[in-house]
Amino acid sequence: MKNKIIIFSGDPNSVNSEIIKKVWQKLESSVKKRVYFISNYNLLKKQFKKLNYSFNAIRVNNLNEANKETKIKIINVNLKFNDPFKVPATEASRYVLNSLNLAHKFGLRKDVKGIINCPIDKKLLKKKKSGVTEFFARKCGIKNNSEVMLIWNKSFAVSPLTTHIDIKDISKNIKSFKIENKIKTISNWYKKNFKRKAKIGVLGLNPHNAELRNSSEEIKTIIPAILKLKKLKFNVSGPYVSDTFFIKDYKKFDVVIGMFHDQVLSPFKTLFKYDAVNLTLGLKYLRLSPDHGTAIKLVGKKKANPNSLMKCIYFIKKI
Repeated sequence: MKNKIIIFSGDPNSVNSEIIKKVWQKLESSVKKRVYFISNYNLLKKQFKKLNYSFNAIRVNNLNEANKETKIKIINVNLKFNDPFKVPATEASRYVLNSLNLAHKFGLRKDVKGIINCPIDKKLLKKKKSGVTEFFARKCGIKNNSEVMLIWNKSFAVSPLTTHIDIKDISKNIKSFKIENKIKTISNWYKKNFKRKAKIGVLGLNPHNAELRNSSEEIKTIIPAILKLKKLKFNVSGPYVSDTFFIKDYKKFDVVIGMFHDQVLSPFKTLFKYDAVNLTLGLKYLRLSPDHGTAIKLVGKKKANPNSLMKCIYFIKKI
C-alpha cells in the first residue's frame, strides 16, 4: 500500500528545522505515523535546542521500522558540523546530494506515496543553472524536457517553460516541442488526478508579444505549438500578453504557462503568497517542495511560515 511520505529536511543552513517543528505540532497522529524524515539526527537535535524547541525524535534504519510511531522518525545521513546553523558549504553540499539520492531511491518504492524536499540553496547542487526539479528529472532519466515545475493551489497553477536559467539564455531555450511536451504532461496529470481536462493559457515572451512580428518567438515557436496542441484536442490558448494578464484574465484558466521562471512565479506569489506547493510532474514518483526558499535571514527568529510544507504533506495524503 502506498502510504508512506518521505520528507528531506533540506538545506542545513535554513529555517527548515523551525518549519518542521511548527508543522509537526499541528499534524494529526494518523499522518505522523506515515512520515519519515531524511535528515541528520544530531543536526536537527541541536537546531531544535538553539530554537528552544523540545526534541521528540527517534532514529530508524529503514522504512519498515516504527510504522505506528508518532515521534519524528529520522533516517540518518552523515553530516559534520560545529555550529548547526553554519555548516560549511562543501559539507552541506555533500549532505544535500546524498540525501536527495536517498529520497530518489525511496520515491521508487511501492510503499511510498510521495517525497517532499524542504528548501535548498541551489548552489549546493554543484550544477550550474539547475535546481531540484532538474536533479530529480536527471535521476529519473526524463528526456525531451517533459518534466514540469508546477506551482499549484486548489484554484490556480502556473508553470514556467524554462526554469533556473539566466535571462540571456531564455530565448534560445524556447522550443515548440518543449511547449508541447510540458502541456501534455500537465493535461495528463489533471485528467488522472482531477478527472477533468485542464484549461491552459500560454503567455508570450516579448512585450506585447513583439506585435507578432514574423521574427518573434511568438510567431516562430509559441503559436505553432499551440496550434498543434489544439488539433490534438488539448484545451489550450494563447499567446497572451503578460503585462496585464494577471489583473483578472488568469481567473479563466486552471494553469498558465510562462516562458520563464519569474514571469509567472512573481505574480503568482503576489496573489497567493504561501498558499501553494511546488510539484514536479513527469517523474517516476510524486515530488513536492514548499513554495519558498531557505530564508536564511529568518534563522533563529521563529518567524518562518510553515503553511506551504503543511500543504505539501496534506496534498500527498489526499491525492
